[in-house]
Amino acid sequence: MTEPGARPRAAFFGGQGIYGRRSQVDYVYGPERRRRIAEWTELYPEDVHAGNLHLLEQMGDLQVIFSTWGMPVLDAAALDLLPKLQAVFYAAGTVKPFAEPLLDRGILLTSAWAANAMPVAEFALAQILLACKGYFRNVRDYRPETGLTPHECYRGPGIYDVPVALIGAGQVARALIERLKPFNLDILVVDPFLSEADAAALGVRLVSMEQAFREAYVVSNHLPNLPELVGVLGGNLFASMQPGAVFINTGRGAQVVESEFAAVMAVRADLTALLDVTYPEPPEPDSPLYRLPNVHLSSHIAGSLNNEVGRLADYAMEAFCEWREGKVPRYAVTREMLERMA
Repeated sequence: MTEPGARPRAAFFGGQGIYGRRSQVDYVYGPERRRRIAEWTELYPEDVHAGNLHLLEQMGDLQVIFSTWGMPVLDAAALDLLPKLQAVFYAAGTVKPFAEPLLDRGILLTSAWAANAMPVAEFALAQILLACKGYFRNVRDYRPETGLTPHECYRGPGIYDVPVALIGAGQVARALIERLKPFNLDILVVDPFLSEADAAALGVRLVSMEQAFREAYVVSNHLPNLPELVGVLGGNLFASMQPGAVFINTGRGAQVVESEFAAVMAVRADLTALLDVTYPEPPEPDSPLYRLPNVHLSSHIAGSLNNEVGRLADYAMEAFCEWREGKVPRYAVTREMLERMA
């Protein structure tokens, strides 16, 4: 923490431009938030990224970093050049790739993972509600070539008294649970770290993975991106789903054994899959996922994008204000959190 009223020396760190952007920092923070941070701090004029880390040699008085996607890893040699660095405010989700060297030095690190969870939860909510109405299968049926009348086209159970299973009870799933509360749905959760008491407090039922796929009409994957979870969703689970069921994946594609999954979807035309993530991403050009009419692919758009990224910057700026006031920021990262963080 700096002295009250002092303006700490600060800099922006992030990735270089992709998708036609000048930089990830520009994309997330934008001109107005940059201007406000410049009023709060003594700001270095040039953003730092992996391609210009030589600038660290001139930044010995740096105290604060505002960052986002593309944050370079600052190893021991780099941090030796920044002896006054006290805090890194990260306007994005996972900090796992670069967190440990910072925490080893006692440098405060915050993340906007809670902000990034919101649009994913909203995206999943929209898909769950449409799935309960049978929308995705209905639009496949409602074509002249099917020969079906409007009343013969598939209709789901509706948004009432329907079992919906969430795989994982992390930040995204909890945000989704809150958004599902206004609807009369039976929420099942699979998470070995969630106690019965916590499940009751959330208003959900703890079930096994097998129960979730067997009993739920909609199954939504929210597992963290951890090595031990690769391939945990195999073909036997998808084959056990009830008639007309829907699988939603906004977690990670590698958690699904996609060859087994595709084989099940090929013989179970009644099932529907909504995949915002795959492995690899995008799928290989010859992937059956492109050809299966009951598999709907989107290009990893559930997370924060466009207007939504401003919320990430706001969380980083809020954390800075808390730190400046001598408080421990709400979303400070601890070493214990890293072990379970995606």
